[in-house]
Amino acid sequence: MCAKDVRRDYYEVLGVPRDASTEEIKRAFRRLAMKYHPDRNRSPDAEARFKEINEAYEVLSDPEKRAAYDRFGHDGLQAGADFGRPFEGFRFGGFGDIFDAFFGAASAMRREAQRGADRRLELELDLAEAAFGCEKEVEVTRVERCPRCGGNGCEPGTRPTACPSCGGNGQVRRVHRSFFGQFINVATCPQCQGEGSVIAHPCRDCRGSGRLRRSRRLRIQVPPGVDDGTQMRVSGEGDAGHNGGPAGNLYVLVRLRPHPHFQRDGYDLVYELELNVAQAALGCEVRVPTLEGDSCPLRIPPGTQHGQEFTIRGRGIPHLHDGGRGDLRVRVRVVVPKELTPEQRRLLEALAASFGTPTAGDGERGILGRIRDALG
Repeated sequence: MCAKDVRRDYYEVLGVPRDASTEEIKRAFRRLAMKYHPDRNRSPDAEARFKEINEAYEVLSDPEKRAAYDRFGHDGLQAGADFGRPFEGFRFGGFGDIFDAFFGAASAMRREAQRGADRRLELELDLAEAAFGCEKEVEVTRVERCPRCGGNGCEPGTRPTACPSCGGNGQVRRVHRSFFGQFINVATCPQCQGEGSVIAHPCRDCRGSGRLRRSRRLRIQVPPGVDDGTQMRVSGEGDAGHNGGPAGNLYVLVRLRPHPHFQRDGYDLVYELELNVAQAALGCEVRVPTLEGDSCPLRIPPGTQHGQEFTIRGRGIPHLHDGGRGDLRVRVRVVVPKELTPEQRRLLEALAASFGTPTAGDGERGILGRIRDALG
């Protein structure tokens, strides 16, 4: 009579439901591995519990193994684990040795260097700052290499040691034997997480991570001609890389504050010039302000209409790339006065009369008189 398999259900070991996603299984494994790791947990059953957690994760994180386990339980793993290489263990001209050599070479792989994450922030600029360029100081919160340990995660005077579980390879190699032969499985070492080394004395500042979150003030150069929504890249000013990887970049998104006098239209500036009725009708000489702070003369011809535009060449926004410059467009807005002095009213009524235009100055007598004349 065969002995009954007393191994616990793998889902129960990790504390996840049977329909758990791959990410849920991974999170549960990491949490339990940290809790029962023999270096952290000194209880008598910690090592056995850690091995049980690792075994459960090894099966449930592999889609094929998980499917076999869901269907047949622990026996399904023994029966179906080696279907992918049914001739393993049979010596057909060193066929098994080829697999050994292949997986042996794979076990020497280390976790690759990882580039740091990018950082993003918004920068508000005045229209003149965006047009002519400027230097601005910004504050960015990012992950930096720990200055105390230099990024290796160890207290000064100590060094990482080779992982005892994988011997410094970063991966563990397990051989399972079945009726069909032997099955070799290579997985990331659960103790060092693929690093190949462990830290016996973690840095007290970064707690062994080798990196810290810090706020820094940086000075960045804004080129002339940037517009609202322009994104600038500052290379190497993002998060520090991991395992010797390069730092990420800092991306700065430009936002423009509204200007009290000018509106931007591409590389052109638009200025609204207010004229009274007499100026628009008779013409005049005016001075138009510019973004630099000075002013330009502009002649308004007689009979200028509301909404008419005049162009002052080369006084707009500098081009971002080719060194050119946009124009300053002056848009006329004829303003009708809301209040008049008695003299102004008399003059306007006289002007209206010369055009043959009825005005409020005719009064009730003039209007009614014309109606009576029309009616006979």
